[in-house]
Amino acid sequence: MNNNIIFVLDAGGTGFKFSVVKDYKEIIEPFTIPSAAPTLEEVLQKLIYGFHECEARCEAKPKAISFCFPGPADYPNGIIGDLPNLPTFRGGVALKQILENEFNVPVFINNDGDLFVYGEALGGLLPQVNEMLEKQGNPKRYKNLFGVTLGTGFGGGIVINKVLLHGDNSAGGEIWCSPNCLYHDTIAEESVSIRGVRRVYAREAGIPFDEAPQPYDIFKIAKGEQEGRQEAALKAWDELSTVLADVIGNGLRFTDGLVVIGGGLSGAWPVFMPMLIKKLNEPYTVNGNIIPRMETEAFNLEEVNDCLRFAEKSGKMITVPFSDQQVWYDPTKRVGVGITKLGTSSAVAIGAYAYAMNQLG
Repeated sequence: MNNNIIFVLDAGGTGFKFSVVKDYKEIIEPFTIPSAAPTLEEVLQKLIYGFHECEARCEAKPKAISFCFPGPADYPNGIIGDLPNLPTFRGGVALKQILENEFNVPVFINNDGDLFVYGEALGGLLPQVNEMLEKQGNPKRYKNLFGVTLGTGFGGGIVINKVLLHGDNSAGGEIWCSPNCLYHDTIAEESVSIRGVRRVYAREAGIPFDEAPQPYDIFKIAKGEQEGRQEAALKAWDELSTVLADVIGNGLRFTDGLVVIGGGLSGAWPVFMPMLIKKLNEPYTVNGNIIPRMETEAFNLEEVNDCLRFAEKSGKMITVPFSDQQVWYDPTKRVGVGITKLGTSSAVAIGAYAYAMNQLG
């Protein structure tokens, strides 16, 4: 057994992506096994096979197994509930105990959004931003990170001062069921997801949903780099950014830190990020009164000029009344929004590793 080796997994509705992490670095090439199977037993055998394959590829036994799995779930006890994307999981499956019986090591299971943002907080966006501020001579440092994942579903996670927020019911940062500000009869995930982007494109282009291109193609169409209905493509990303801005804006009122975006749709950031930042900074009107969406100003950390404005040192020295003392005062309040720096799966792997090592003491 190697004291620093953790087997990790990024589990989704379509695939199980396995890896091995040692000292916060992946030491094998990650590999994926399709997750679909007609019975629960076959799905569980895929998981068992994948972790045995990790053992074979790194030629060592792990100190623990730590991974993300879709919810709803009782994560501390490792019991998976009724999963929409894995229908064989019904009525509660004691996944933690199954794997501990098979491998004789501790098993930790968490939410993908939680582990993603934890990885980015420890080795991705958060430390990179603070390093940039230090190089610019800016004394400001960020400690909090709100992360969202955009893909088949809409996930989230929160880290406060390097501590992962779980919540008392394993439901901290569960943003997928947030209200949809555009369509009040549904939830945010129906707009902030692969199916949401395709649905809007199909509607605007006047074609059946099954004929709608995949998000990558819709991204290329929106940029004018591929044939298709550009107006429909831009509308698809506009609706995603509108609903996403509403959810992120609400989250930032509580977390007041940086935001990191991951998941398969995050690659389309050149199209949707400018829309998102604009909407985050737009005020709204209540009873004729203009109210800012947030007390802070949002900046696009992927755009050079916006990033420079975000990082520039501001403020001044002010005199303490009744004394000759002076203290630094900066009235500006800034939050930055950026794309994953580690890659979503790698961030999940690093987060899973760190979580396991913390739990093991």
